[in-house]
Amino acid sequence: MRKIIAIGESVLDIQFDCNDKPVKSFVGGRVANAAALLGKEGLPVYMVSECCSDHTGDIVVKFFEDNGVDTKSIDRYTEGATAVSLMYAKDGQNILSNYVNYPSDRFDVVWPRIDEDDVILFGSKYSIDGALRERLFEMVKYAVERKTIIIYLPGCQHGLDCRITKVMPAILENFEISNIVVANRSDIETIFPGEGPDKAFKNHIEYYDAHFLFIDDDYNVSIYSRNDKVVVPAVEKYNGEGFMWQSRFVSSLIGKFISDGITAGELSEVSQQKWKEMVAASMTVAGGK
Repeated sequence: MRKIIAIGESVLDIQFDCNDKPVKSFVGGRVANAAALLGKEGLPVYMVSECCSDHTGDIVVKFFEDNGVDTKSIDRYTEGATAVSLMYAKDGQNILSNYVNYPSDRFDVVWPRIDEDDVILFGSKYSIDGALRERLFEMVKYAVERKTIIIYLPGCQHGLDCRITKVMPAILENFEISNIVVANRSDIETIFPGEGPDKAFKNHIEYYDAHFLFIDDDYNVSIYSRNDKVVVPAVEKYNGEGFMWQSRFVSSLIGKFISDGITAGELSEVSQQKWKEMVAASMTVAGGK
């Protein structure tokens, strides 16, 4: 059976209310939650990540295991601590404070086997951050050779703490190697300030012949492909966590590729009508309907 290999950060988020009182904790990030949702559906999913062998790391790993995700490719380092992100509700926005204590030698993962027609989902800081990216990118390049579907989420749920110009070459390489790019307004504004999705696609993504799925603030999804753009409108207003909508959307779309037997070699032959149907169905799942 086709596998899904998700590569991204494993961070424990702690959310505070407007009075600075903690209200809940959860494993954050779009890649991590998409992996959990796919595992919960009974699909074979492998999480490639890292966290410390501390109690916080145990909570993170248990989250994946409870959702049916294979965790053998999560590096449990012994020095440092598992990353934690504090989320404060201020003026209708989430303000993040990230606390990390990584060891100098990181991301020493045992990569899962990659077979033809598997699906690779990657993103977060791993995809742009120095030595970690080198290890990740070598494996993603190998996955391309193995004829897998490559899906790239260019945003960083826990923030970009480096200048965008420094990591732009890595982002463009990620576009080049990917079949599908999924991003929201915040992602595009951070990476391509002042351009918006139309210009970002035309100037930076179209050349690589990837499909670009743009999620706006009202959860409408624009499907960009070479010389074409179709907008699939949201049916109902969504008031939940944005990253969870995106995680459900991406996981549902991956599930569609697998259930419909769509492979990397067939992506270019998928009609615009079929894309609209798959995106619309995934939007319904994302909205919790």
